[in-house]
Amino acid sequence: MNFVFFINGLVLLFFALLMVLDALFFGETGYFFLISALFAGLTGGAISLASSSSTLGLHRLHTFLLTSSVWITAAVAGSLPLYLWNLSAVDALFEAMSGITTTGSTVMTGLDATPRGIILWRAILQAVGGVGFIVTGIALLPILKVGGMQLFRTESSDKGEKELQNATSFASVTLRIYLFLMAACAFVYLLGGMSVFDAITHAMTTLSTGGYSGYDASFGHFDSAFLQWAATLFMLLGALPFAWYVRGVYRGTFRSEQVFAMLVSLGVVIGVLTIWLALTAHVDLFSAATLVAFNVVSVVTTTGYATTDYTQWGSFAVAVFFVLTAVGGCTGSTAGGAKAMRWLIFGRALKAQIRKIAIPHSVIAVHYEGRRVEDEVMNGVMAFMMFFVLTLGLLSVLLSLFGLDFATATSAALTSLANVGPGVGSVIGPAGNFASLGDPVKLILTLAMFLGRLEMITVYVLLLPIFWQELPTER
Repeated sequence: MNFVFFINGLVLLFFALLMVLDALFFGETGYFFLISALFAGLTGGAISLASSSSTLGLHRLHTFLLTSSVWITAAVAGSLPLYLWNLSAVDALFEAMSGITTTGSTVMTGLDATPRGIILWRAILQAVGGVGFIVTGIALLPILKVGGMQLFRTESSDKGEKELQNATSFASVTLRIYLFLMAACAFVYLLGGMSVFDAITHAMTTLSTGGYSGYDASFGHFDSAFLQWAATLFMLLGALPFAWYVRGVYRGTFRSEQVFAMLVSLGVVIGVLTIWLALTAHVDLFSAATLVAFNVVSVVTTTGYATTDYTQWGSFAVAVFFVLTAVGGCTGSTAGGAKAMRWLIFGRALKAQIRKIAIPHSVIAVHYEGRRVEDEVMNGVMAFMMFFVLTLGLLSVLLSLFGLDFATATSAALTSLANVGPGVGSVIGPAGNFASLGDPVKLILTLAMFLGRLEMITVYVLLLPIFWQELPTER
């Protein structure tokens, strides 16, 4: 447990440093950030000193606590400057959790006039959250065997300590790729006419697939086809597996079934909706393709930017976007959702089961990336999909109890659990936000964002009494 407290203390210290940097760049809100940095720094320092000892170690069960507690600590720390600035405690926590989980839902209005220090802080939260999930998804979740993430183990050894060490080294390489892509995105945005500040903050929220913008009109503020296509490209790059980049750079191979499936699916959906929009809205094909490609990629990659209210494209388009909300990007990326890898395995498992019913004596194995999917991985994928649906249903019911209509409740639950950002409908759609919702609803959605980012099962394990009985303690 000492290690868990120690890391959480370091997280507070890290956020204190980020707050100081924000205060140095923008003095208008510097007071709020310096006060927050002082509180976070003193608290983090005290926790780290109190928990540091020669017996620091990480047991597999401790890792469940670590992955869950770090995100809560980060969200609470991130909410401090927002609370001291102008937001209520619930709104500040909602905004910070949405930022750190790269969901992109917001309760803030009047963003065009919001101080730059606050806009930068929201972007920093998403940039840190994006890379944080890369580390979690590549280094920790495979070891915990959560939701089929074993496929992302860096070696076949089951020795937890050795595997963690190698996986952490692997994650450090992805960090460099992440920062390189972010810098490239900012450079392209500059070429497209953005200011330096807008280019940096939007690059942070693009590569992290977070979607926070400094404007109420979101990315639609930039009336530029070049910028929209550039954002479409970099949102897509952020939603691809970072292990795929590493394999491409160090092994010279870019083969990946989930990448291929995601790109083909996106191409089909974009093509169909482009024709639909061109015919129903009577716009030229290029304009239709620009609007469709940007908004479809934004939803599928769970970025959450918007350039138009796509709920006005007709019931067919609304239905398509609602379904796309649950799809998500690739496993091992910054994107949320159920992930392409799981959908592939889930679909093949259903197909195999149907064939098994038709031919009872047949032996049908499910394959992924040219190898048979182990039962342990298959069970993890099936458990994740089941928990995803059950959690979505429970959240929808809870939200309905607080007065939300069925469409808004279901959409809010899905967009939060999948870490997408905007939902559908007049309240939380791309043209609205979450400001008008009551505090209990915001707290439920805050929990949903947390559950979705941590792949749910990681958190649910902590609810089992046997977990706490088996949890080792320091002597």
